[in-house]
Amino acid sequence: MHISVLVRNRSFSLGIFLLLTFSIACFLFRSLLYSPLFSRSLYLKRLSHEFLTQNLKEGTGAMEYFHQQVSSSFSLFRNQGDNVPNVSFPCNNKPAVPFYPSTPSERVILAITIITTRRQAEYHYLLQVAQSFLRQLSDCGPYCFNVRLFICNVDPSPALHADACLLSHLLPYVERNFEGQEDDFPNIFEREKQDYSFCLSNTLKSFSPEYIMIVEDDAVPEKEIFSAFWELIKVRFPDEPLGGALYAKLYHPERLQGYLNPEPMRILEWIGLGSLVGLALNWIYTHLLCQSKFSWRYFIVFTVYTMLMAELFGRHYILEVRRILPALYNVVPATECCTPAMLFSEASAHRTLMYLDEIKCQSGYAKDTALYKELGRRGEWAWALEPNMVKHIGLFSTLRGSIVDVEPQLL
Repeated sequence: MHISVLVRNRSFSLGIFLLLTFSIACFLFRSLLYSPLFSRSLYLKRLSHEFLTQNLKEGTGAMEYFHQQVSSSFSLFRNQGDNVPNVSFPCNNKPAVPFYPSTPSERVILAITIITTRRQAEYHYLLQVAQSFLRQLSDCGPYCFNVRLFICNVDPSPALHADACLLSHLLPYVERNFEGQEDDFPNIFEREKQDYSFCLSNTLKSFSPEYIMIVEDDAVPEKEIFSAFWELIKVRFPDEPLGGALYAKLYHPERLQGYLNPEPMRILEWIGLGSLVGLALNWIYTHLLCQSKFSWRYFIVFTVYTMLMAELFGRHYILEVRRILPALYNVVPATECCTPAMLFSEASAHRTLMYLDEIKCQSGYAKDTALYKELGRRGEWAWALEPNMVKHIGLFSTLRGSIVDVEPQLL
């Protein structure tokens, strides 16, 4: 008798429904890499292996593609058929013939500079990034005829960076000469900063573009990257480049994108999402019970339930929905970390070079931290675009100068 009364009780049945769906969701969320509930012991090793295997496949394909493109211009290999010669090409410091259509009479609107150094050779990170950008430029068509791709080789031994030398025969290319500059690098963090300044400065000198995108050589662009660029400059900031900001970040680590991070805007977004979905769930529930009155109690319960489920699911996956339309991209104040992909206007690039020249980087004060601190000190600001417009593929890290020997893992 008591059990039947409990079953008919609306609060009890609602509690059972919420508990049951929450338990099922938590079980399913264990396999999601960027969920707080992700089970490393069950899934991390397998997902890391799958990622590296796919990465190796993509790298090999990119290497074969670019070898074929370069080999076709050398008479020595023109009759080799489909066989890709297993050779290294010397770096070419002469101006490269444009790899894609261009309108030289018009000003370059965007220069994309890939800053690169040697990494784990068999994964060909640089070639993956370059091939993906060329593919996106081809898909973009006439809208991107005034976009240029630029390779900036900052390896201490630039001639030994085989992938960069290969691309130097197809794309505009510059390399940094370190001869006589050894004493200018008191630490690896300062050298990274100077590498960044070198590439940014040479991009300005080579193209005088309206905008510069500096991309690290392990940041593969998403297919929406150019729609995001046009959305930023034409719609969000049509009057002043980047709204006067110093830069716009196009990537933030997925593991740091949760709602429970110290960014106030995310808390407001979280509450707004919970309220919107909670209102919808409350409407559905009250209509199923044939109630005509709005219930604040149910609304609060559903709002808290939605907020909890959203955080456990992972904000990263919710942000992916915004890729549907450029108008849904989220432009928020930038946070400190990190610099795999940064967008500058011409004016802000010149300011950034001036700021970097005044900064001395060291352990705990790398270039991303230094630039972020300069924003507050100088009363400037920067933006971050969500979702991410590049995908970080560099599991093999240079670790501040030395390549790791053990198999890395995601996260």
